[in-house]
Amino acid sequence: MDREVEDGTSAGRAAWFADRFDALAANVESFIKGKSDVVRMALICMLAEGHLLLEDVPGTGKTSLAKAMSQSIDGSMRRIQFTPDLLPSDVTGVQVYDSGKREFVFHPGAVFANIVLGDEINRASPKTQSALLEVMAERQVTIDSIPYLVPRPFIVIATQNPVEQGGTYDLPEAELDRFMMRATLGYPDHDSEVQVVTNITAGRTTDELQAVMSTMDLQQMNQIASSVHLAPAVLAYIVTITASTRTLPELRLGISPRGTIAVAKAAQAFAAAQGRSFVTADDVKAVLQYVLPHRMILRPEAELQGRTARELLETLVTSVPVPQVRAGV
Repeated sequence: MDREVEDGTSAGRAAWFADRFDALAANVESFIKGKSDVVRMALICMLAEGHLLLEDVPGTGKTSLAKAMSQSIDGSMRRIQFTPDLLPSDVTGVQVYDSGKREFVFHPGAVFANIVLGDEINRASPKTQSALLEVMAERQVTIDSIPYLVPRPFIVIATQNPVEQGGTYDLPEAELDRFMMRATLGYPDHDSEVQVVTNITAGRTTDELQAVMSTMDLQQMNQIASSVHLAPAVLAYIVTITASTRTLPELRLGISPRGTIAVAKAAQAFAAAQGRSFVTADDVKAVLQYVLPHRMILRPEAELQGRTARELLETLVTSVPVPQVRAGV
């Protein structure tokens, strides 16, 4: 499963990245039908070691996509079923007194895994949701003033249903900002839905998917993505877009510097997935609608007027000059 990068040049590493990315995407798409764009963007988020929020109506395959992604990686995976009675200690871990050793021993929680699947995350109380804040930002949890590092790579894939209001709690802005991307699957087309029903009625599940990538491969791809060249002009283009959201009158909250970083990292991974060792403005545009809208909090009056974050972002992007940069410069 582990495959070494034979060509050590930046172009060779990007080509290896693209090859492994295609194999990973093909494995996931063998179960998730008709959603190639969403699947590939979700995998780009993972390969940038970013956290992913899947938000859509019930029954569209959010959990199946999350499980298919985790099954494709030969690493540790833990699932947290978020419910109103879930406690923060169930998520992060707890110190338990060991009478034999006469000392407190740390029992790790469910976040101590390479991939953490948080199903129906908005059904947990705000107190439990906040238990994820530290580990999503810093890849560690602090229990009784002692920090414990989680394994790397570390990725949270969470799902939530935006329609149902009973028994749910909105994710706070601080937690939304920690998700690199938010994606929706939507309903499949006719032929894809036929394939989905055929698979399920035949008893096929995501558990049958075989891992096509090791955690060592995943770490190597994270490193390659972070080394993709980001020209100063392209970086300035990203900053101009994100900074401009902070002055939009329709927004109560614009994009934070963390959001700017997320765009840059996602664009690097997207470029590598295309087999390139440098980022273009088109790479930036490709990831914007997945990375930014969930961070843009509208004012109530803008919502009443029917404005959306996606619409505002599209208008904003068209007003920002596109940098003309030569390859790799």
